[in-house]
Amino acid sequence: MPELPEVETIARGVNERVAGDCITEAWFSAVPQTFKTPRLHQARGLVGRAITSVHRTGKHIVCELGSSASSSHTAQWIVHLGMTGRLLVTTPDGEVPPHTHARLQLASGRELRFVDPRRFGRLEFRELTPNSRKASAQEFAAAGLDPLTVSGEEFRTLFKSRKLAIKAALLNQSLLSGVGNIYADESLFAAGIRPTLRSGRITAARLETLRVALKKILLHAIELGGSSVSDYVDADGVEGFFQLEHCVYLRTGEPCRKCSTPIRRTLLAGRGTHFCPKCQH
Repeated sequence: MPELPEVETIARGVNERVAGDCITEAWFSAVPQTFKTPRLHQARGLVGRAITSVHRTGKHIVCELGSSASSSHTAQWIVHLGMTGRLLVTTPDGEVPPHTHARLQLASGRELRFVDPRRFGRLEFRELTPNSRKASAQEFAAAGLDPLTVSGEEFRTLFKSRKLAIKAALLNQSLLSGVGNIYADESLFAAGIRPTLRSGRITAARLETLRVALKKILLHAIELGGSSVSDYVDADGVEGFFQLEHCVYLRTGEPCRKCSTPIRRTLLAGRGTHFCPKCQH
C-alpha cells in the first residue's frame, strides 16, 4: 500500500500538471469498485469544475475544485489509493492500462486516470457547503497527526503511555497518519529501537530520536519519489528510487549496512517486520 511519501509524491506531481485545468468529461468503469460516491453522481459533479489545487491529507489525495480556476473551493474529489491504486496524468491517446476505473478529460487536452488492479481504492466527490466543510475537516482531523509536522511534545504524548509495541503503534493510523510498514521499519532502524519494544518503556530522549529519524526518512523518500516495491508509480507512471536505500525493509538475511549482522524478519501485529538484532535494542 502506498505510504505517506508515495501519496505526497503523487499529489505534488498531479498538482504541478493539472492545477488550474478544467474537467470537461468524466468516465467511470462499470466494474465493481469501492467508490464512496456513486459513479453517476461523481461524473455529474466533476464535469465543468476547475481543479484549483491537489494536496495530500494523511493517505488521501484531495483535489480541490472550483467553478473557475480563480474561484474558491466549492467541491472536493478525494482519492484513496488502497493497495494498488495509481493516479496518472497522461494524454487521451495514451495506452489505457487494464483496470482503469476513472478517466477525467481536461480542457488542456490531458487526462487524469485512476487505475486500481485490486480495487481496494476509494473515490469520493463532495459538494462543499458550510456543514460539509466542517464534517470534512472533522473527518480528516479524526485521523492521526501528520508525522511531517508533529511536534516533539505531541509525539511523546502519543506513545509514552502505550502498551503496544512501538512498531504496532507507529502503524496505528489514529495516532500517526500515513506511516506504513516500510517507513516504520526504516525509522526504527535509524533510531536504533527494537520494533518489539513497548512504546511506554521508551525514554523521552529516544522517542525524540525516533521522531526526528522518521521525519528525515519521510522527507528523503519524498525527494527520491517514494519506494517502488510493488505497484507504485508517480503521476507520470515513473517508479521511485528510495527502495535502493532501504536498510532493513525486505532485506532479510542480508548484512546490516552498519554492522554486517544479518537482518532478521519477524511477524508483529500481523505485519512482516525487519530489523537488525545488534543495532536495534
